Amino acid sequence: MLFTDRPLRLGTRGSPLALAQARLTVQALCAAHGWAQDAIEIVTVQTSGDRIQDRALAEIGGKALWTKELDRALVAGEIDFSVHSMKDVETVRPEAFRIAAMLPRADVRDKLVGVEHFDALPANPLVGTSSPRRAAQVKRLRPDATITLFRGNVATRLAKLAAGDVHATLLAAAGLDRLDQSAVGTTIPIDMMLPAPSQGAVGIEALADNAPVLEALAAINDSDTHDAVMAERAVLRGLGGTCHSPIAALALVEGDALFLRAEIISPDGTETVREEARLARGDEAMAQTIGRTLLDRASPALRTLFEA
Repeated sequence: MLFTDRPLRLGTRGSPLALAQARLTVQALCAAHGWAQDAIEIVTVQTSGDRIQDRALAEIGGKALWTKELDRALVAGEIDFSVHSMKDVETVRPEAFRIAAMLPRADVRDKLVGVEHFDALPANPLVGTSSPRRAAQVKRLRPDATITLFRGNVATRLAKLAAGDVHATLLAAAGLDRLDQSAVGTTIPIDMMLPAPSQGAVGIEALADNAPVLEALAAINDSDTHDAVMAERAVLRGLGGTCHSPIAALALVEGDALFLRAEIISPDGTETVREEARLARGDEAMAQTIGRTLLDRASPALRTLFEA
């Protein structure tokens, strides 16, 4: 144990999916270090993103709404480390924090829920999502679709679908799998819908100067996931993307290299700019260059989505 007088405290959001990811983190740490389950206490922290459900994230502060309360708890010493869905973590983090570990990545794909495939949607369908990427990709596949804001946890969104609020929605396969709901929805091929950067990855963060905790977390870091996700996040840095920006990226490990694909899409789905490249693991500069190249090749209208 790192602390003899108390358990380590793991901070997490209180949603069912966040708690499932926290439990996976506890299991991994206990298995790696031979700790008893009570060596780690899960501490739930309500975030602004959980409280505000009627507006898109981009309108109310972006991805920091998922992290700032957990960051405050870390700085205040109320928790020792925190767990996040990596796709919800801002591209540029304060230097006080360190992404110390990532769990092995789950299924990166999206699922279509409500119908079996896009062609099965009725004419002029109503599709619920809060993701600009998913919205743009749906419009690319079904230009007649109308997108409506769909926020809330998985159960909330499935309930809205069941109530007939929309014809279909999209959810991450990884989240459904972690909630033991893998039978829900139809998996969408990556070639049809490239996923969000970092989708399916769980990250664990601690204070950058907390060496004992960082050392403990290093034991559960999955290097393949870490290298792929950091490359995808570097693409975001190259783009200067925000929650307004329809961006997709996926890095696949190929031995000592990564095969990286990325795309940006206009909100109406009519313009897609794609890049792909092989790069060395850890070559975040090259990944950033891919992001900048996407912007260079985009129309002026698409580029405006990435301007501060």
